[in-house]
Amino acid sequence: MVAPAVPEITEEILHESIDARTESLNSLRELGPPDIVHLLKQPLRNPGKQIGVYHHVTGVDASSSASLAAYINTLTYKEFGQSATTKTLEGTYCCYNAFSRVDMRVHAPFPGSVESYCIDERGEKRKATEDLWLETYLCSVLRAYSYADDGTGDTIRKIMGVRRFNPVTNTETEHRFLSAAEQLFFRGWQLGSDSVVQVPNNVSNHLTTGLLKYFSTTGRYASGINLFEKLRTQNTEVASLLAKVLFMGNEEVQGVRIIHEALKQAPMDYVMLDTQAEFLLKKAVTAATPEQKEERLRMALGCADRSTIAAPSEFGTWARLAQVYVAMEDWENALTILNSCPMFTYQDKDAPIMPEPKDVNLPTLPETRLDEIDSEPESRYSEQVDPSLLNLRASAYRGTFKQAYGILTEMTAKIGWDQLLKIRSNVFVMEDEYRSEKQETAQPNTKRNASTDALRGTPDPATNGNASDASGDEDDEEKEEAEEDEGSVLGANGKGKEIERPSSAVPPEDVKKDAENVSHDSTAEAGLLTRVADLLQGDEDHFSRLNNKRLCERWLDSLFMVLYEDLRVYTIWRTQMAQYRAQSMQYKKSAEEWEILGSLAERLQHVDEAVEAYRACLSLRFSPKALSGILKVFEKTKNTRDTVAATIRLVTWQYRWYSEFSPELLHTIRQLIEDEGAVKVRSIIQATNLPQNVLDLTHHYAALCATFRSSGTDG
Repeated sequence: MVAPAVPEITEEILHESIDARTESLNSLRELGPPDIVHLLKQPLRNPGKQIGVYHHVTGVDASSSASLAAYINTLTYKEFGQSATTKTLEGTYCCYNAFSRVDMRVHAPFPGSVESYCIDERGEKRKATEDLWLETYLCSVLRAYSYADDGTGDTIRKIMGVRRFNPVTNTETEHRFLSAAEQLFFRGWQLGSDSVVQVPNNVSNHLTTGLLKYFSTTGRYASGINLFEKLRTQNTEVASLLAKVLFMGNEEVQGVRIIHEALKQAPMDYVMLDTQAEFLLKKAVTAATPEQKEERLRMALGCADRSTIAAPSEFGTWARLAQVYVAMEDWENALTILNSCPMFTYQDKDAPIMPEPKDVNLPTLPETRLDEIDSEPESRYSEQVDPSLLNLRASAYRGTFKQAYGILTEMTAKIGWDQLLKIRSNVFVMEDEYRSEKQETAQPNTKRNASTDALRGTPDPATNGNASDASGDEDDEEKEEAEEDEGSVLGANGKGKEIERPSSAVPPEDVKKDAENVSHDSTAEAGLLTRVADLLQGDEDHFSRLNNKRLCERWLDSLFMVLYEDLRVYTIWRTQMAQYRAQSMQYKKSAEEWEILGSLAERLQHVDEAVEAYRACLSLRFSPKALSGILKVFEKTKNTRDTVAATIRLVTWQYRWYSEFSPELLHTIRQLIEDEGAVKVRSIIQATNLPQNVLDLTHHYAALCATFRSSGTDG
């Protein structure tokens, strides 16, 4: 298998990329950025001049200084870019160790002996030990999976010039990886965790996430079961991970038995409770009868509810409980629980902060030449995009906000926007209700005692994130109301009806402001203060017409506004499409606009419309995001030939941008082989009317499945 081309980023000042990496070490919080390889070159025609070039890389064997030096050595013999006219004087490989928070470095002059050392957060040089190399190796494998692209190209575009290799290519390297993971398993919490996990622990961290992703990608469930069985003898918590791998491998009875036994020892382990709830929720979806579904959802509700008690500050437990209520079609409770979710600011992966380069050389290998892919970059820059499509805030959601928005859109897809607004007004105190109640209280009334009227609401947990102010929403109201008449919502009966902008709910902050502004000299205002105090304390001895209503968190109120904007743009698009079709006219958009509309429809869970938009995008130019969106539908519908055709193009595009490894694409090939058999899949690949060098790239993924003896490869 030929290696991807080598991108070259030329420095303005010698070694400035290495210096910039050293300066950023004390700001790293996660697994660290991709490895960086720096080469010092000398032009053959100008021996007095030196040039510094570098590129990023993931997946290289970082188990020792010798393996990193070997990678540097392979670069000196490549004839890419300026290499044909230059001579390499020395190379430096930098690989971050997130356990000990040091940057492991290998310096290899040509000719000369290899030197290995590490740089700590203060920039001081330290000796590289065997223990540090073990930690570095494990971090490098986890980074390879963490920084791998999912096929959409979004990850590839974030960092320029990254070569991505598969860190585990056979059973021998798998044994080394799992051995390192076993030795360092109970230090995994030091690596941090996904942004939806508040506090990393032994079973919720980047190490366990990487391990589960590896087993899911390769199907090596037996290796995972063996690893977690050994670790479970040291700590009961590991039973949740063991059960997850058993569920992946369709060993459901054994998985349930493991969870049952473990919960006897640790009845309030929230990860085990959440794992059980997730399993029951999936089984409810595939239930044969309504009675079975109801019974499984009832059990899932008990587990999810208990997990929120065990971990009240974790987002995942509350989100799971909300999902169970959505599956039960208990919309009011689903919205109430969603409002209770603790939200965290999204922490993105560590990315390299490099100075502006002098020059960038991004070569293309002949093996990746495909006309439809090669024309993609040029056509992207000339496309016009409607500003209203660029300003959709939901597309930028990450972490907890993205998951919460997903639950909200699932509810909307099932019951409709109008019904969601009705439920929202039943659950939350709306602004007009609150202001009206406040005005009534301010007026003297001998028949009512202000101290016995109360607004009972939920406590006000501190939240953070990209929540928008209510004032900002009011500023935009006139503009958005003017735009409403441009389209209408298509109801279930196909008739159009107006889309209603959600009125603001009362956030806890507004109630607090009212309490602060109350004057103690006025009897009526003093009564209002008493009512506000009752509201914040949740005094259940007082009643009013707003009793049992909650205060809507500001972030959730913002999500409703964002959902309204998504639905408004979607509705305009679908209405205009219907009008153009009725008049037998072609509806024209640029490829970029079609891609955004496809993403919008997918976000709102309108699958058919998303595929329609993605196909329109692909008819104009190649788009990995659009093709990846269609591939998901092909996989669900078991459309083998179209799945293979889409995968071949995505693999080629990835390889074009220096990535020979994508876990999601490897998983797709493995699933195809399990369903259809290796011989049939290879035949379909070979029968595709594309150049042989392109087909060989996908054959490489199929060969990996054979190496790991995946199901279906025996035939």
